[in-house]
Amino acid sequence: MSTDKRPASGGQTATSNVQQPANPARDVAMIAVFAGVTAALGQLPSIPTPYSGVPITAQSLGVMLAGAVLGARRGAASQALFLALVALGLPLLAGGRGGIGVFAGPTVGFLVGFVVVAALIGWATERVGAPYRVVPGLIINAGIGVVALYACGIVGMMIVTQMPLPASLLAMIPFLPGGAVKVLIATFVARGVHAAYPGLLPVRRPSGTA
Repeated sequence: MSTDKRPASGGQTATSNVQQPANPARDVAMIAVFAGVTAALGQLPSIPTPYSGVPITAQSLGVMLAGAVLGARRGAASQALFLALVALGLPLLAGGRGGIGVFAGPTVGFLVGFVVVAALIGWATERVGAPYRVVPGLIINAGIGVVALYACGIVGMMIVTQMPLPASLLAMIPFLPGGAVKVLIATFVARGVHAAYPGLLPVRRPSGTA
C-alpha cells in the first residue's frame, strides 16, 4: 500500500516555485534558434534613411524576442552568437553585409545594442515573472528595449560619424514607427510562446521570500 505524503503548508501550491531543471543542450538549441531568427529577419528588405547611413531593418524584432522569450542570459548569448557569425564574415545583416568591417561603420552602436537590449529586456521580463502579460511586455519592450537600442545607436553614430547629439536624435525619428510595430509584434509573439511553452524563463524571487 502506497502512501501519498503531502506537506501541509499554509496555502502554498506545488507549482508556485517550479523551475525547469538545467538542460544545457536545450539552452544551446534555443540560443542558436534565436540567433537564427535575428539572421533570418536580416534577409527582409531594409529601408534606407537620410543623414545617418543606418537602414531600418526588422532585426531588432529578433533582439526583442530573444530577451522576452529566453530571458537575460540566454537572450544576450543568442545575440552575441549572431554578432560572432557576422564578424566571421557571414552575410547576416540587412543588405547581405557581414565581416569585421561592419563594426567600424555607423551601425556599430546598434549592433552592440543587440546584446545589451536582449539582456535588459530579459532581465526585466524575468522580474515581472510568469505568466507573461501584454501590458508589462509592451512597457519593457518599448520603455527599456527601444530606448536602450536607440541610445546605443546614437552613441555609435556620434563616435563613428562625428554627428552632434541634436542631429543624432533627429536621425532616430524615421525609426519610431517601425519600432512601435516591432514592439507590438514582439510582445504578442512572446505571449504566445510563453503560453505554449511555460517555464522558459528562469524563476526570479525577491530575496527573503519563502
